[in-house]
Amino acid sequence: MREQAIYHKPETQYAYALSKNRAALRLRTAKEDAPAVQVIYGGKYDFAKVRLSAPMHLTYSDRLFHYYTAELELDDVRLVYVFALTEGGKTYYYSEDGLTETFDFTLSYYNAFQLAYLNEADIHVPVGWMQDARFYQIFIDRFARGNFQKDDCYINLAWGERPTPKSFAGGDLKGIAQKLPYLKELGVNALYLTPVFRSVSNHKYDTSDYYQIDEMFGGEEDFSNLVSRAHAAGFRIVLDAVFNHVSEKCVQFQDVLKKGRQSQYFDWFLIDGDKVDADKVNYACFAACDYMPKWNTSNTQVQNYLIGVALYYMKKYAIDGWRLDVSDEISHAFWRRLRAAVKAERADCVIIGENWHDANAYLHGDQYDSIMNYAFTKACLDVFAFGTLNAVGFAQKLNELLMRNTDTVNGMMLNLLDSHDTHRFLTQVGGNTQKLECALAVLYCFVGAPCIYYGTEIGMEGGYDPDCRRTMDWEKAEKRPPLWHLVQGLAALKREERALRGTAARIWAEGDLFLMERGAKERLRLTVNLGKKSVPLAKGILCTNARGALGQDMFMIERKEGEHD
Repeated sequence: MREQAIYHKPETQYAYALSKNRAALRLRTAKEDAPAVQVIYGGKYDFAKVRLSAPMHLTYSDRLFHYYTAELELDDVRLVYVFALTEGGKTYYYSEDGLTETFDFTLSYYNAFQLAYLNEADIHVPVGWMQDARFYQIFIDRFARGNFQKDDCYINLAWGERPTPKSFAGGDLKGIAQKLPYLKELGVNALYLTPVFRSVSNHKYDTSDYYQIDEMFGGEEDFSNLVSRAHAAGFRIVLDAVFNHVSEKCVQFQDVLKKGRQSQYFDWFLIDGDKVDADKVNYACFAACDYMPKWNTSNTQVQNYLIGVALYYMKKYAIDGWRLDVSDEISHAFWRRLRAAVKAERADCVIIGENWHDANAYLHGDQYDSIMNYAFTKACLDVFAFGTLNAVGFAQKLNELLMRNTDTVNGMMLNLLDSHDTHRFLTQVGGNTQKLECALAVLYCFVGAPCIYYGTEIGMEGGYDPDCRRTMDWEKAEKRPPLWHLVQGLAALKREERALRGTAARIWAEGDLFLMERGAKERLRLTVNLGKKSVPLAKGILCTNARGALGQDMFMIERKEGEHD
């Protein structure tokens, strides 16, 4: 066996508590090796004399490694353990000493792995409703206008025209409320809204006042009405928390502009010198946007202020979650404090970070619940748009992504194909609707919560910002095109099939066929033909057989019974 490939580390995604008396374990080996693996485990204080064993199953494989997994029910939550790997009739042991031919259990208190105690406070408790969440992201200014009595002097974009960075189309909160029946029919049950705070821009990511709902969107009354109607109809509402930066027009930064270091808010920002130099931009800001100064989130007063904002919307409007903008540039200390406050107020309020890269350091149960899964987005683009992954590579990549984090986190991931920050997926695949259909099937069947960007269900296109932020085509939506019915069908599967809940998954490839099987006893299998030749697929509970670049028979979802293949 290739010893250098074998890996395990406690208190990580390789060993973690699932509940007060259940633990999950993973062991990594080289892909060229296929040993029979057992975990030998017991209580910390009697392991030398009393031991149990359980088989570990080869569950995931990526490009380089195999991953073996097991879940243990414990009578003694002071867990110690070692792994036994058998290959070619010979058994080896893997412990903190590495791979050895023997293991002295009488001295295991020196070198066995351990989860010393499953403390309830350290358990990452999943947000239950995320298991059934079917998200829909709305860029508010471009989705729907419901209030035609408001002052619309700010509107400079006719509905249907191509937007510019400075365009205002007039979409508002009343428009969203009026479209709730449409979203319900589509199968949506969770809305992720771009920022609602007062701002001078169309996107509202440059907040001037966190405690005011922007008047362009309708203000406090319309927001309260939207949340009430949405909750009554069974929707969850997740808001965008823009806590990395703020508008230069906010009262705190304006005070610093006037008073320099004498301002009580001077240390709320990151300024090089004794006063703000607007010409030299001697202060930290978002990207290169000098009109969005960055908060000093290591400052306790800033932390208190922003946490107060989060709690205000939870208490006043009973919102169901926060999506954290530019969350990877904010201090871990702040996120730990925010999580403690948010979860103390409401345990099932989900916290989703905007981290485009591997975010494991934020996902140990002390900061976020999950992230926007842009790594999943990139994998889908690689196979459907860029052609850099085939069926085997796609399966390996998705397995790799699942092994980045715990299953608790995986079950709450916000999986997406595109957003307000990317090209539209359909544009990336050259307008090929069949490729989009296959990608949507993967999205709704993958572990976690699917999220579609408004208009995806009718095939909206668009390049990079601002083109990806076109106005919703309601004339087309009212006709319910075939793509709309596919999304509706996939959402119904996510809602009704027990196999698509939880985190059980098996992902592999057979030639040009990509296969993903979800569930344990009740199983659902997705088969996608990623080749250019037609491969006949049996009729499943949901299938698409249109001719396209992916082959005649494109994808099929079917129920499976009996033991795993």
